[in-house]
Amino acid sequence: MGSMTDKVKGVANEAIGNVKQGIGKATGDTELQAEGWVQERKGEAQKAVGEAKDAVKKTIDKV
Repeated sequence: MGSMTDKVKGVANEAIGNVKQGIGKATGDTELQAEGWVQERKGEAQKAVGEAKDAVKKTIDKV
């Protein structure tokens, strides 16, 4: 998977997780809130992977 794909999926997971947390909070659904929190963290991790891939590629390109 390319770095851009990782970043896009990460942003999408963060957004969906954030929405789930909001809905869970508004409805008192703690399970949905927790699921949203986990999905948001997953998105953050995916973005970090994409950024790491970019950094590696830039380093290799310099050599």
